[in-house]
Amino acid sequence: MTTAIRTTARAERRALRRSTKAQHLIVADERSLAELEAELSTLPLCATGRVFIEVPDAESISAVTVPPRMTVTWLPRASRSGAPGTARRCAQGEAAARAAIAWADEMLCDGAEEHTTVTLLGSFLGTADIAEHLTERLGMDPARITAPERFRLL
Repeated sequence: MTTAIRTTARAERRALRRSTKAQHLIVADERSLAELEAELSTLPLCATGRVFIEVPDAESISAVTVPPRMTVTWLPRASRSGAPGTARRCAQGEAAARAAIAWADEMLCDGAEEHTTVTLLGSFLGTADIAEHLTERLGMDPARITAPERFRLL
């Protein structure tokens, strides 16, 4: 086997391992920080994925402990605009929905949604938009998504 073929085969195996690795998407807001902390405490140390936390302003950002391979993104509404093309301010759930949907559109391709667990803890409107996008547009199995029972989304 030539070096080029071995290198290509090695790269393909690495890509396959990465594409089938379980990942997590967790979305929360300032009202669900206690639920978020409880959820994060159940994740294994080797968990990978993304956490989006929408808060009113930058002063609401605090320390959150996540596994080393998870990324936390804080979304202060005060520094974001509302719907593109409008002069409105960012509504509750809007920043989280935009971020989670953009992440899903980029990361959930080629069957990755089969290995992704989604936990939605934020406001009803943002959570509903995310769940609808994941299930209807990306074809994710609703069983892979957890949302507050009170929302009755799934």
